[in-house]
Amino acid sequence: MTDTNTRVALVTGGTGGIGLTVVDRLAKDGYAVAVHYVGNKAKADEAVAAIKAQGGKAIAVSGDVADEEAMAAAFDATEAEFGGIDVVVNTAGIMLLSPIATLNLDDLDRMHRTNIRGTFVVSQQAARRLRGGGALINLSSSLTRLQFPTYGAYAASKGAVEAMTLVLAREMRGKDITVNAVSPGPTATPLFLEGKDQAALDNLAKAAPLERIGTPDDIAEAIVFLAGPARWINGQTIYANGGII
Repeated sequence: MTDTNTRVALVTGGTGGIGLTVVDRLAKDGYAVAVHYVGNKAKADEAVAAIKAQGGKAIAVSGDVADEEAMAAAFDATEAEFGGIDVVVNTAGIMLLSPIATLNLDDLDRMHRTNIRGTFVVSQQAARRLRGGGALINLSSSLTRLQFPTYGAYAASKGAVEAMTLVLAREMRGKDITVNAVSPGPTATPLFLEGKDQAALDNLAKAAPLERIGTPDDIAEAIVFLAGPARWINGQTIYANGGII
């Protein structure tokens, strides 16, 4: 079991583009980390092994984020291993694109189950389990404001993430727990890059005043700030997007 001075983080979607970078940053900052995965056990085990090789503490936990029993078990396993949880970073999500007029409603249901119900389930567990001085960081998207065609259903799901996050921050009054959302802009992850040609990526890079697409490190920097030092930032959505909006 980890000593009581070590902060403990659970990162959902911990094998994804942003999630894996967050796992690495938190581990380097001295956190004990529970790396959550759904399908890619090998990648989660690899992340855990890499942290342990550097002298850190980590375990892999699994489960569908929308399944309350599975996520309760993941939280249980983290607490059993490390003695408690101080930070929950909820990066798990899926993105299915289509014009609203032609979107397959099964895709809508799949996306909203993961992005909305999944965020709600994880947030609910975090609200019950986080220790004083803790932090919950959910992942939204700057696409809620960018109005890009074909992103309507995805943006709607992330709008719901922001709404529940900001309400939960107020509901945690008196518990010394911060609740915030980070809202990335275009970020070079496999999820975002899929299906985009170089011309589309070049146009997106020009849209921000910093004239590039974000990286997972850019987003992880904001998340890690909210996880630890930023105790006076609460009930906010932080737009980590290089000024694109």
